[in-house]
Amino acid sequence: MPRAPKLKKILGPSFVLLGLGLGSGELVLWPYLTAHWGLGILWGALLGISFQFFLNMEIERWALINGESVFVGLARKWGRWVGIWFVLSTLIPWIWPGIILSAAEVMTKVFGGDRGTMALIMLGLIGGILTLGPVVYKTEEALQKWLIVVGVPIIVAMAIGLSKVADWQDLAVGLVGRGEGYNWLPEGLPFLSFLAAFAYSGAGGNLNLAQSFYVKEKGYGMGKYGSKITSILTGKREKAKLEGKTFAINSLSLKRFNKWWKVINWEHGLIFWLTGFVTIAMLALLSYVTVYGSGVEIEGIGFLIEEAKVIGLRTVPVVGVVFLLIVGAMLFSTQLSVFDATSRIMSENLVIINKKRFRIEKLPQFYYLFLWTQIILAMVVVVIGFGQPVGLVILAAGLNAVAMLVYGIAVLWMNMTSLKKELRPSGFRVGVMGVVIGFLVLFCVMTLKSLVG
Repeated sequence: MPRAPKLKKILGPSFVLLGLGLGSGELVLWPYLTAHWGLGILWGALLGISFQFFLNMEIERWALINGESVFVGLARKWGRWVGIWFVLSTLIPWIWPGIILSAAEVMTKVFGGDRGTMALIMLGLIGGILTLGPVVYKTEEALQKWLIVVGVPIIVAMAIGLSKVADWQDLAVGLVGRGEGYNWLPEGLPFLSFLAAFAYSGAGGNLNLAQSFYVKEKGYGMGKYGSKITSILTGKREKAKLEGKTFAINSLSLKRFNKWWKVINWEHGLIFWLTGFVTIAMLALLSYVTVYGSGVEIEGIGFLIEEAKVIGLRTVPVVGVVFLLIVGAMLFSTQLSVFDATSRIMSENLVIINKKRFRIEKLPQFYYLFLWTQIILAMVVVVIGFGQPVGLVILAAGLNAVAMLVYGIAVLWMNMTSLKKELRPSGFRVGVMGVVIGFLVLFCVMTLKSLVG
């Protein structure tokens, strides 16, 4: 086990994972629900992102110790058939381009033009960025860092400037489930919409599992000895390998592991959990003070447009335009990160399914094959003319909640049984993961009942 560096040296993977969630739960679903039902539901966002913190750390645990993705560990434990599940449970929920359509709709309000055409241009641009960046992870990390470091403080400043003391009081009581005329859940709130927002309080779905790729490529722990995905056009060729290697159990290695475990918990807690929740809360507060109770009919992504209009009226018009530009850029970067994460997941699992037919040496080619397949399919959906992007985001999130339930159980069991005793999750973390799994079961059952009803 290599020595653990200081916190500032390992910042990165959580920026990417946070960026995966910005365009779904943070920017769209929680503000959308707040625009209709107020801040009394915000407890779900705090609970959801807290649950994802513990879930993600179990994913990081495996990659830190073994220098490989969780998919390799799961296939080793249950057989290569799990690769088929991960390909299908990644492709089906994420084929719907609700995020990029949301970005296109926002950007057309700034630059004009047609939403569909704008979405097609953005999809082509995403393909170009991911194809031409020499090391895919470094390109993505740099983009997400800049957007979060610049965008989040501006959003916080807008929320503070436009809100009153009473609004902050409503935010505080909303975190403990008290809304206007209801506790916990308001009457009429669709369970599927709430489950979608809950699942997207962070990245959501199989995207959380991509954290094991980013941990490995950043060089956390035994990931130092792993390989990276490089551009087939501009990148330096690397010897690809799936299986990692772990370390011998002794006093020195355990001391180093414990230091690594401490520092990556801080990294994920500060960037993913704290920054992620502050972003959700501020965007929900902005939605609350500008749109909620205004009497304006709001459909789909229209609440973001209405927010920008009100922000411009209460300050100066350029501030409303800046809000739309930040939102559009974050949605664009989220779709980029989604395509990257899903392409990584599906390409690696394709190799896992049949290593003889799909050789590991061709992993970068498989990555770009899945990337451009998804982009082309998204373009087809856009051209066909599907309706509201919010509806597509909610559909994808409902499917992803089921995927989270499956791998939450699988990853916890693997860490409890396949790791050396000294490296397994503590009783506290096992208990928290049990609560996470229980909540996912509960909300999936409730949503199924509401759909059948």
